[in-house]
Amino acid sequence: MPAAALIRRTRFAFLLAAFGAALAAPAFAQAQKEASTYEPSSGQPGKDVVWVPTPQVVVDKMLDMAKLGSRDFVMDLGSGDGRTVITAAKRGARALGVEYNPDMVELSRRNAEKEGVSGKAAFIKADLFETDFSRASVITMFLLPEINLKLRPKLLALKPGTRIASNTFTMGDWEADESVTLTPEVGCNTYWCTALLWIVPARVAGTHTLPQGELTLKQQYQMLSGTLRTEGKTFVLEGKVRGEEISFTAGGRTYRGRMNGKTLELR
Repeated sequence: MPAAALIRRTRFAFLLAAFGAALAAPAFAQAQKEASTYEPSSGQPGKDVVWVPTPQVVVDKMLDMAKLGSRDFVMDLGSGDGRTVITAAKRGARALGVEYNPDMVELSRRNAEKEGVSGKAAFIKADLFETDFSRASVITMFLLPEINLKLRPKLLALKPGTRIASNTFTMGDWEADESVTLTPEVGCNTYWCTALLWIVPARVAGTHTLPQGELTLKQQYQMLSGTLRTEGKTFVLEGKVRGEEISFTAGGRTYRGRMNGKTLELR
């Protein structure tokens, strides 16, 4: 090809590319503008649930009940506009929001940046059922009961002592360790004003040979039943496990102990 023709063709290709970029620029700018002005509406549909914001007083109560500290790593399941993650980050914890709606994820990131906590608050677009929760010391959520039940086996498999806080909705027959309903007097004026807390229990069921005797435990989540055989007598017991700590009453006496790995130690 003659040099002049090659130069003309190159110039034409360059002009065509520039023209295409010029046409695309307004559309890109409009998309950016729409993303930056995105405003969610309460009740909008999502992948598994509709989005309804958790009242801030409930967010605060959930984190209070979980005894959130600066060493905690929080995962908020279905993080919406990011308010729970941002609140946790303001308290000094590291926090991650898991949200399926990409617009919500971007909104949350902007909100975290506005609040000055983007260094501690992060958000990802992900499916709850495909997400690894094992790093979390605190889980927060505002999901429907059927979603909670689907997640329950995964939550129960977390490290003993992991705290799980939910707005309003329960875990079926896994009863909450704590429950607090807030009132309009403290600023909660919706239906969604109950904070619930579960502490993932250690697995302690079985027979344990101890200096105090032979302890046989049956476990239903955090609730314990069974027997203690000591000094030639057998006593029926009732108790509870909270994280790795256990307590039970048998023969009119209260016993306390802790799971150390797979070994139960009574004090």
